[in-house]
Amino acid sequence: MSGHHLLGLRPKVRPELRISRPLWRGAVPVHLVWDPASHRRLEVGAKEHFIIARLDGTRSLAEIGEQYAQRFRARLGEPQWQQMLGLLYARGLLADAPPTAPQAPPEQNPSTVLAGRVRLVADAPALLERLYRASGPARQRWFLAALSTLVAALLAGVVGHLGTLTDETARLTRQPVALLAVGTLLWASLALHELAHGLVGRAFGGRVTEIGLRWRLPMTYLYCEVEDVRFFARRREQIATATAGALMNLVFLLPWYPVWALLPAHAQARPFLGGLLLLGTALALANLVPLPPLDGYKALGHTLDCLQLATESRRFTVLLAGATLRREFAAVRAYPVRLRLVYGGYALGCAALAVAALAAVGPVSGRLLPVRLGPVAGYAPALAAAAALALWVVGRLARAYRKRPVN
Repeated sequence: MSGHHLLGLRPKVRPELRISRPLWRGAVPVHLVWDPASHRRLEVGAKEHFIIARLDGTRSLAEIGEQYAQRFRARLGEPQWQQMLGLLYARGLLADAPPTAPQAPPEQNPSTVLAGRVRLVADAPALLERLYRASGPARQRWFLAALSTLVAALLAGVVGHLGTLTDETARLTRQPVALLAVGTLLWASLALHELAHGLVGRAFGGRVTEIGLRWRLPMTYLYCEVEDVRFFARRREQIATATAGALMNLVFLLPWYPVWALLPAHAQARPFLGGLLLLGTALALANLVPLPPLDGYKALGHTLDCLQLATESRRFTVLLAGATLRREFAAVRAYPVRLRLVYGGYALGCAALAVAALAAVGPVSGRLLPVRLGPVAGYAPALAAAAALALWVVGRLARAYRKRPVN
């Protein structure tokens, strides 16, 4: 094919492709491209995205090349165009390319006693579709506004009666059977939490691929995977999907609050209900803390348009520390000022959260533990730090074990 004929072509990418808005991976802007037919997700740079976004069948390669030269101050020659089109054709992204086979699901690490997962629903998309149709009235704006008002009233009530709820939770810790019942209820509410993620994601065009049970000892929790949240049209849709679970946890507590408020102070059920309300609220709000893998971390990543925020923040912090010791800041200056503030601020925020959590362990333990265990509360911060370190070591060992070569 001659160069003149090549530049006269007007190729077109498949219209069903979904392309994300600009995202940051480290200091590099990238775009994600999603192929619904093959369930493949590609990550492309700003230059590749510039070309793909203009392959609409109305512009020739010569016209796109001129725009590219004006934007990036570089011209694409015939070899570059052939390479680019060949890659798009091989991936099945061009309109005239043969369809590619659906991508096989990524191979999962084998489950062990320490960590693993198991699918609980054979056809998760079908289940979510039925639930989505059945929950139509609950997605009306007036209903959501009323629900949000009730949740706000619940939070105000918990804050207003925080001292009473804390005392009743302390009494609950001395009733093992009731404490187990509260824990069971809160764990069961996690099923509603995950379904809320799936339903809200479905409302914005997402697709639930799997519902199951995941464990990373000592934690065991349900999960619901919505595969294409990064391609939602609006940022607020992504944030709403990420935070829907915490809101559902609070909605779960709504029927229990009036029962607790109407009971006399000496009622036997008060510690059970008070502990349920306080621990349930703490569980919901803790899920909004911006630490991986919590929902607050996902919401913050969507807000800032950053991929793997924690990893990139840690990498930037190490880079900054090394640059400070060497007094060579060229690599740091490669990051835009906004990203320096984002990654540096996130690292400082995580450190502040860790210090605050350790500082709160002692007072909270002293308030909730029985009197005979009061002296232990003084050692609670050190014990919590040691437990966190031990879990980190166990996690590292478990990952190394899963990645070991198999003979």
